[in-house]
Amino acid sequence: MAERGCWRRRRLTSIALLTLLLSLVQLLGATTAHATPPSWTQGEDGSGPPPLSTQLSRSERALIPTTTWSDLEPDDAWAKIAINHVAGTHTWMRDFAPDQNGNWRFRPDAFETRARWARAMYRAFAPGEEPDPSITFTDLDPSDPFHRSAAIAVQHGWMTRGSGGRFDPTGIVTARGIHRSLVRALGMRKTAAALDRLSTRDGYRFATPRSFGVDLLAMRLGLRFNNKVDESQDVTPGSFLRRKQVAWSLYRATTLEDWVVGYLEDQYADMVLPKMGAGRRSIVDWGVRYVGYPYIWAGEWGFESASPPAFGGQPGPGFDCSGLSWWALRADDGVYWEISPPRPHEGWPLPQRTSAEMARMTKVKLRYADLLPGDLMFYDGDGDGVVDHVDVFVGNGWALDSSSSVGGVTLMWVQSGWYRDHFVHGRRVLPRPKP
Repeated sequence: MAERGCWRRRRLTSIALLTLLLSLVQLLGATTAHATPPSWTQGEDGSGPPPLSTQLSRSERALIPTTTWSDLEPDDAWAKIAINHVAGTHTWMRDFAPDQNGNWRFRPDAFETRARWARAMYRAFAPGEEPDPSITFTDLDPSDPFHRSAAIAVQHGWMTRGSGGRFDPTGIVTARGIHRSLVRALGMRKTAAALDRLSTRDGYRFATPRSFGVDLLAMRLGLRFNNKVDESQDVTPGSFLRRKQVAWSLYRATTLEDWVVGYLEDQYADMVLPKMGAGRRSIVDWGVRYVGYPYIWAGEWGFESASPPAFGGQPGPGFDCSGLSWWALRADDGVYWEISPPRPHEGWPLPQRTSAEMARMTKVKLRYADLLPGDLMFYDGDGDGVVDHVDVFVGNGWALDSSSSVGGVTLMWVQSGWYRDHFVHGRRVLPRPKP
């Protein structure tokens, strides 16, 4: 059973603001369908499928030699196994000499540079390989100790040169850049490129963001650590990465079980969605924009700017399962909810915020076979008879989903496996399309 994750977050200030708003509405004689503050002040318990496993069992992970690091803090504990793997057991990210007492330094909170990341990739995936002498850089001399690894990284397509032949060795890597390197090193470049061309069967091309395929595969591979303890450390695809986060990505990529890459390639290589109307296409166009964003408990804000106080002051952009579904479909009601920033569609009536409430207020419970793109899908992850997960069906066995176990926003196959086994019923929010 997947880990449960999405506890109540809302601040007392948010409740106070809403109470004040309700009082003003009543004083002005306004009418509203809500008799109490809306349910989106709560958040919910969420679930999802088990994450894809690595080659290392719990007992094998316990056998990874523990290196004494002089600069790891208690809140770095989640990264210690990864750091030990990539810089203790292996030398891929062993970049700094030990201190005077012989304790190694990792500098976990330092941002990783492109030069050091290229060297880590070289050590992990192509040790000893000689670069093509035709690969040169205008800002990295062949005599520089980082030149060989940079050239190898470019030669394999893990990294690219910038304008004017620059490598930018001191530039800071982003999550997307790290994930692109690893997706390509794992041989999944064609699958990522096919996902970038996501379309419907009748030829509509969705507005996928740059490197959408990389972001989706990275989420499924578990290359981004989902920090449940301190969500302020969660990152979006465009975030600069600290060395401890880079260590996690490299650790995951080099310890995945052998079947994982083929399994995901089989799922996503030929992904196509059915023909659908403009409103339903707009939901997908909006949703793919956030693939790769983290799972945030009670999250419903998808922008780097601070969320409004009424949203509870999220530590960063991201969504829980119902927060994603809610924002994908919910229309303005003129009182509690204003689409800000705007979506490409106005939305439809969906006053409930949590998956359990959405499921409970379903007037017609849909079977899986009756689902259409834009319908909600509800799940009982732990078998207790209560819905604890929701996503948005987009057709042909796929759904726009944010689960705590996968760690963020993805497009998931829901026709079989965990999703099909735990599916309870569906709900139609959009009007049924005319024949």
